[in-house]
Amino acid sequence: MSDLRYGVRRLSDCHKIDDFRALAQRRLPFPVFHYIDGAADDERTKDRNTTAFEDVDLVPNVLAGVEHIDPSVTVLGKTSRLPLMLSPTALQRLFHWQGERAVAAAAEKFGLWFGISSLASVGIGEIGANYTGPKMLQYYYHKDKGLNAALLEKARAAKFDAITLTVDTIVGGNRERCLRTGFTSPPRITAASALSYAAKPRWTFDYLFREKFELSNLKDHVKEGSNFALSVAEYFNSMLDQSMDWAAAEKLRDDWGGKFCLKGVMSVADARRAADMGVDAIMISNHGGRQLDGSRAPFDQLAEIVDAVGDRMEVILDGGVRRGSHVLKALSLGATAVSGGRLYLYALAAAGQAGVERALGLLEAEIVRDMKLMGVTRIDQLNRENLRPRR
Repeated sequence: MSDLRYGVRRLSDCHKIDDFRALAQRRLPFPVFHYIDGAADDERTKDRNTTAFEDVDLVPNVLAGVEHIDPSVTVLGKTSRLPLMLSPTALQRLFHWQGERAVAAAAEKFGLWFGISSLASVGIGEIGANYTGPKMLQYYYHKDKGLNAALLEKARAAKFDAITLTVDTIVGGNRERCLRTGFTSPPRITAASALSYAAKPRWTFDYLFREKFELSNLKDHVKEGSNFALSVAEYFNSMLDQSMDWAAAEKLRDDWGGKFCLKGVMSVADARRAADMGVDAIMISNHGGRQLDGSRAPFDQLAEIVDAVGDRMEVILDGGVRRGSHVLKALSLGATAVSGGRLYLYALAAAGQAGVERALGLLEAEIVRDMKLMGVTRIDQLNRENLRPRR
């Protein structure tokens, strides 16, 4: 893994996703960096999300005539230039002042799906008005029914292409790094963290003197959307409706009436129930290891879920992706596409829109190069014959 010893001091030094992580660590106050980087409990699941890809090897074919490559796929009815989606993540203007605007612009440039969180720091309406690429709203099911309805109406008015209900945050995970650093949204400066903020004057200047930070989709409904400092775990525990069940998910799907996805499905039984409900897609996800530590990695669950329901709905692998080879391994097992959050959040924190575009450019180059080295010209040529388990 890259770290500061290897001289990652500017954007041009970044040649893989771990390099953006090193640059983000250099540029962010430590409570903000550890919010992005951290996970639940001992963070074993977070680490496993990436190391799981090491358990299978790619087996290439040669002499396949790979001068012309088409890495595009269709996801939720929209063509994506790459089999890669930018997962919805919260609070992005804390990581860089451009926030969701930078990520949306980069996704548009690369022709990719972009997800905006219910806890976004830029409003649904602004994103819908200014960016033409395929967009999904990641939906948290709140106790406040007025807020729930407003989120749907905002997405409908902004002509979003899909709703993705997150189903794995019924309570907040035990994010111990956040407990140690005192991270809240908006940031609460403490005696322990004050030096870190002072030591990052560029970040601090942007936070204090640019556009006021807010959770734009919540601010008109709950005080937690503006100036009430709260940890993400406290938000989940106090604001989200723990009575959410399959009936609530089905009603939300019906109320929306468009493309509908469940994010956070990990078991075959739940995948089958989602297919029976008629959802368009599921994201196999453990929330980046930020909820239940000790749970399976999405890649470990992919094959059996694809075998169970892959002919009835789209299956998207979410989490742990750091390389183009990871993308090809997931597609070989039958995933429709992959998605990830940290893979672009590190880049956003490192250099804003320019960082995200560089990260996506590197991943695109890896995907295309690896397809050529695998001897395939289209994504649908990848299959399990391309893989061998190590044990």
